[in-house]
Amino acid sequence: MTTPLMPKATAVWLIDNTALTFDQIALFCGLHPLEVKGIANGDVAQGIKGMDPISSGQLTRSEIERCQEDPTTELQIADSKRDIPVGKPRKTTKYTPLSKRQERPDAIAWLVRNHAELRDSEISKLVGTTKPTIQSIRDRSHWNISNITPTDPVTLGLCTQIELDEIVAKAAIREERRLAKLAKEQGNTGEVLKDATETTAIGATPDAGLITSGSTDLGDAPAPAGTASEAEEDAAEPRNLDDLRPEDVFGN
Repeated sequence: MTTPLMPKATAVWLIDNTALTFDQIALFCGLHPLEVKGIANGDVAQGIKGMDPISSGQLTRSEIERCQEDPTTELQIADSKRDIPVGKPRKTTKYTPLSKRQERPDAIAWLVRNHAELRDSEISKLVGTTKPTIQSIRDRSHWNISNITPTDPVTLGLCTQIELDEIVAKAAIREERRLAKLAKEQGNTGEVLKDATETTAIGATPDAGLITSGSTDLGDAPAPAGTASEAEEDAAEPRNLDDLRPEDVFGN
């Protein structure tokens, strides 16, 4: 149930100006009945000035009269005339208690060993650690690597089983998509993609069948047949109109 603004000030006003029961006021304001009783006795909320919920539009006079007639009913807050935008939750870093921080390397080692498909960012979000710490455990350069024992983070209390299952499920879907894309690329080329260490290895030599620059001299290529005869025919033909004779044009 939605509680009114300034619940204690509202409770002070309802106690002073209405005949509502302590239970009704406590339920409406989100307080404990004993706390409302303490406000009525002056032991709690001393110096707090009452706030009228009717003038602020949180209650109506008819609603108060209805509940005064029947002590078993509950006060219903009035609908707001304005739409109040809901604030977006801010992203915060997961807090890990001091007593659990010494156990984070054990959880990281367990995740790295049993769920290698998880990214460093996902592990960091799950157990509340940093990427350098995860990387040092991956390459076994952590300062306390000899004393790290892989342990389930759920058992250590660093996360819940639901959180772990959600992240593992997302990572599994991402891995399936990657494998499907790789298989599709291999199917299009008809070849198996080589590992990066093979294609970028130092000292790798090109295939013998490849043509290298300077292997052939294009200038030594033989001229096509018939080139000399065509040149002789062109030389035999007259080039100027003044040299033409009637026999050349009309024949004998």
